[in-house]
Amino acid sequence: MNKVIKSASAVLAAAAVVGVNAAPTVMAWGDNVNGTRTLYTLSNCSANLTNCTITPSLGDKVTFNSITNNPAIAGDERNFVGARLNTGINDGNQVWNANEITVEDGKEYLIRIYAHNNNPNEKVAKDTTLHFTLPTVAGTQLSVQGSIDSSNADPTRVYDDVVFKSADGQAFYLDYIEGSALFENNGIGANGGIQLSDNIITSSGAKIGYNALDGNVPGCFKYASYTTIRVKAVYLNNSYTVEKTVRRIGDENKSFKDTVEANIGDTVEYQIHYKNDSTEHVGNVMVKDILPNNMEYIAGTTKLYNTTNPNGIINTDDTITTTGINIGGYDAGGDAYIRFRAKVVDKSMVCGTNKLVNWGQVGVGQTTLQDNAFVMTKKTEGCKDTPVNPHTDDRKTMPSTGPTAAIIATVAGIAGISGLGYIIASRKSLR
Repeated sequence: MNKVIKSASAVLAAAAVVGVNAAPTVMAWGDNVNGTRTLYTLSNCSANLTNCTITPSLGDKVTFNSITNNPAIAGDERNFVGARLNTGINDGNQVWNANEITVEDGKEYLIRIYAHNNNPNEKVAKDTTLHFTLPTVAGTQLSVQGSIDSSNADPTRVYDDVVFKSADGQAFYLDYIEGSALFENNGIGANGGIQLSDNIITSSGAKIGYNALDGNVPGCFKYASYTTIRVKAVYLNNSYTVEKTVRRIGDENKSFKDTVEANIGDTVEYQIHYKNDSTEHVGNVMVKDILPNNMEYIAGTTKLYNTTNPNGIINTDDTITTTGINIGGYDAGGDAYIRFRAKVVDKSMVCGTNKLVNWGQVGVGQTTLQDNAFVMTKKTEGCKDTPVNPHTDDRKTMPSTGPTAAIIATVAGIAGISGLGYIIASRKSLR
């Protein structure tokens, strides 16, 4: 998720939509074909990006944002999501941060998707839909993903993200501004743009188009578009932290990491580290873990390590993945480690690489904080030669209402404040 800031100058050729971005330096993009989609380059273009030579030839193929040297965005189209401070000015000279942006409390920001059907013969992409995936937690670093879906494109989904960071290490959340989704192109979105549904930040997304919002987007530069949404950065008090890591059993001599590789049938050990960064004693700290569907908890393996139990004490209730466990109180600067084991099982895996996202949650007070760790596993048995990348790999997905309710039901008034992420039950109430 760490990315280098990139900027690119984006002026949509022969279009009413303009913007600025600087050239990308690292990848942060992807697709639903394991990153194996064909890439293309342009040469011999005229001033208005017509009569370009595309290598290799696209022919009749429909694909989105797969040109690596598009002059309209000064670089690689795969890097199509950017953000900038909303200054109220839109004269085409604004710099879009396409990898990472530093936020200030209370300031409003624009997030943008550039969508270009690369087909040079104006073949129409069908059911074209845009999604923004906004984090439902707060943290010192939050990633916003933008994706483009089309039923007849190859691949059918492409995505990219931009990372928001706080300048001073304080946690914050991003509050979506309702009714702010704006679509701009040379057709229906010309002359100031047209509003899109707020469904653009949900799983259903919002359809775009050229002459109508019908999902039909012809290929060529003149049909490309920009879509923006507005969000507000809201800071929170940063008094507690939680860190979730994992290691594979058999690698006990190795350190815990954010991500490990494991095979189906392997056992991994998860660790949740809680630290009280406040200046006051905190009591009734609750810890819960949200296992993904293809991980199975191993009974009797939960252990708590703290100053009272430096060698660890087993939690015999085995409720770490159900109602959670109470790990007691902690003075200022105090911390605890909770470890347990789980087995990789195939309940609903797809062929190819599966990313199993596990969330550790800590409750202290009125908010629940959380962080995640990944187990990457590959399914090959019973699969065809060409693996399929799962579209449900939970890259940016975060648990929201259910886990919080379960913890709060166990001990009244639990929660926490973290620099790494905490659930916001109602972002509107925190404006």
